[in-house]
This record gives sequence, structure tokens and C-alpha cells, in this order.
Amino acid sequence: MHRKNPGTSSPWQNARIKPSAQRDPPVQASRPQQDGPARPPSAQRRGEEVRIYGRNACLAVFARRAQDVRKIYITEARIAEFKPVLAWCVKQRIGYRVVENADLDRLTESQHHEGVCFEVRRTPLLSVGELLQAIAREQPALLIWLDGVGNPHNVGALLRSAANFGARGAILPAGAPALPGAALRVAEGGAEAVPLAQARAGEDVFAALHAAGFAVAATVPRAGWDLYENRLPDRLALILGAEGEGMSAHLIADADLRLTIPGTGAVESLNVSASAAVLFAEYWRQHH
Repeated sequence: MHRKNPGTSSPWQNARIKPSAQRDPPVQASRPQQDGPARPPSAQRRGEEVRIYGRNACLAVFARRAQDVRKIYITEARIAEFKPVLAWCVKQRIGYRVVENADLDRLTESQHHEGVCFEVRRTPLLSVGELLQAIAREQPALLIWLDGVGNPHNVGALLRSAANFGARGAILPAGAPALPGAALRVAEGGAEAVPLAQARAGEDVFAALHAAGFAVAATVPRAGWDLYENRLPDRLALILGAEGEGMSAHLIADADLRLTIPGTGAVESLNVSASAAVLFAEYWRQHH
């Protein structure tokens, strides 16, 4: 699979956490501490961990893979709601720290943390083959193939919609950086519900999808197959293109069909996450 060079201005790269100037004193799992946030641990600097923040994103991680939680930062206002989580931390000897909102602002580089941040071990990305093997051949299934979609808020919104409408997985392009905390926060737990795979450099993703019985659809702003006038294939992989520059021409040319969302034409196109929600909803309507 060909891919575009994301360049040094990629918003994924801008979303990395900057280390705090403070160091962490030893934390007793049974006693919250009140001082400020710590310097990121070496595992996070190597990309093995990620800071996930926001109420729903953190609760989803705890519900699905509590064993991957490494540390919790929480404001006093959230303690009552997260009491079962903190009790689990004490039992498992996982450190947690009570901090101020300003500390979380610095720790997450966001004011949208909603008073809680988890340091979590990343889930390894699947290969495309592993993702496809997990989907029974006879089942209808919707997959997402992202072509250079880099804005963390768009990726998060895509995953939130994908989880709501039952998408069976998302394929990231070869070489794409790991999802940043901002994308996971906007996903509101959707990133825990949608398996993520990454293509290898040079991999023929079209061939893999076709071998698994999937038709591949490119989404184009005009002159495509009207989304509402045609039956969508039972097993469908939707390619969603990058913000601004759109989808790679070779992907559009190689797709089995091209889909267009009808509208007034008053704007050039919908935001990629808005387009995705419309497409996912129509697939759900036809197949459920």
C-alpha cells in the first residue's frame, strides 16, 4: 500500500506529551498524594504507555483492560465517582495521586481532561491479517481504512461513531504514529471497542480485503454511487481520506465502488468525521 509522507507538521506529532519539570516521589498505592504531576516514566517516553484522559475514555479502559492501568491522576472532585477504581488500585498496589485541575492541564496538555488521567500500557496494533481472521467469513462486517487522516479530534470522532455503529475494526496506514491521548479522549471509549490494525509498508491491503470477502469503497464528494439509492455490500471496507487534500488518487482508482453522500452542494464536502458518521449509520440501517 502506498502512503503519503505525513511530514513534520503532522498533528499526531504535535500531540505528544511534554515532560513536566518535576520528579515523582515514591507513591504508596494505599495513600493518595497531593503534590503535582510527575515526569513521564521511561515506558511512556518509549511509546509503550499513553496518557488517556476524560471520564468516559478512562472508564472504558478500566472496564475492558484494567490490568493495563499503570497510574492514575485524579482531582478531588472525581474521587467519589471513581471510588471503585481507586479501591482496585489499592488492592492491586497501583499508584494514584490526587492533583489540581492545573496539574492535569499540564500533564495532558489539554483543559478537556474532565478531572482524570490514566497512564496506560498501549494495546499492540494488530496486523491486517489478524484483524481479518477475527471476523467470521459468513458475517456482514464494516471496516474502516484511514488514508492519512491525522487530526486527533477527527480520528477520535471517527472511532466514537465506529463503535456506536458496530464497525469491526479500523486499518491505519503503514508508518502512522500511535494514537495520541487527544484522539482517545474524543473517542469517549470508542477506541477500546474498535480493534485497530496497521498495514505494513508495501502490503497489498486490497488483496487481503478481497481475499476475506470485502468490497472496498472509496468515499468521494461527488459523482459517486448515491449512498441512499443503493444496497451496500454485506462486507464493506470504507476508505476515508485525509483532511484537506482528500484521498489518494490510486486508492480511488483501485476501489470497487465510489460512494457519495447526497446533499445541497452548498459546501465542497463534509468533515471526514461527519462523513464517516453518515456512512456508518446508513450501513447499520441496511444491515441491522
